[in-house]
Amino acid sequence: MPQRRILAGLIGAGIQASRTPALHEQEGDAHGLRYLYRLIDLDQLHLDSSALPDLLKAAEQMSFTGLNITYPCKQVILPLLDELSPEARGIGAVNTVVLHDGKRIGHNTDCLGFAEGFRRGLSGAARKQVVQMGAGGAGAAVAHALLSEGVERLSIFDVDEGRARSLADNLNQHFGAGRAQSGSDLHHAMAEADGLVNTTPMGMAKLPGMPVPLATLRPELWVAEIVYFPLETELLRNARALGCRTLDGGNMAVFQAVKAFELFSGEVADAGRMLAHFQSMNTSV
Repeated sequence: MPQRRILAGLIGAGIQASRTPALHEQEGDAHGLRYLYRLIDLDQLHLDSSALPDLLKAAEQMSFTGLNITYPCKQVILPLLDELSPEARGIGAVNTVVLHDGKRIGHNTDCLGFAEGFRRGLSGAARKQVVQMGAGGAGAAVAHALLSEGVERLSIFDVDEGRARSLADNLNQHFGAGRAQSGSDLHHAMAEADGLVNTTPMGMAKLPGMPVPLATLRPELWVAEIVYFPLETELLRNARALGCRTLDGGNMAVFQAVKAFELFSGEVADAGRMLAHFQSMNTSV
């Protein structure tokens, strides 16, 4: 009996360090699949998100099973899809597209991925007031996850204040008035906060730095990150030095990949095996 074939890929900018291909391909091997996962790096191709229509058409022509979508395309891709899962529609961002029977079906596995990592890595953490940096595609998914996990009040900061307000409005419609707000005074919000989550690209190898001033961190704060290359960002390094509880970006990377693998392959992924594989890779860079 011939092996079933899966051809998948990741569209995003500056993604050469992504560990997603290895996670998918090794799990595919464990299921006896002929699983091939390719990077479609906008930076290397000298393209931007305006190339998405052509890239999607090419993926369909080459019989791709599906695509993962990352920065800066998670919201730009929405009008190019035929259907959205309830999660993707509610969040307003897509990170996984299944190509099936001529249709492009958008899903969001980031929300589930962050929630699972949060439950495992920050169980029992105080959730009355949380500050989130970033209101983009990943930020929208993480914000939904945080409120679903019991955060009482979320203050969202973004370089685009209108985007932060729009996300807060969306969250309040889903979770109730007053649960989210667009932040205006970062120092005050940080002084009141139980936790901080970074959903911006700040901290990536190609964009070093911290999304908040060092002076706003204190030992009582818990700090979560979605950047995972490097696994220890400048934010996490400084937070740990102060004694903060921390959650690195590897958790979201793995658990969103678990669900995406299942959507592409129709097989039930072994989350423990995928997490162990991620941890076995060189994440000290």
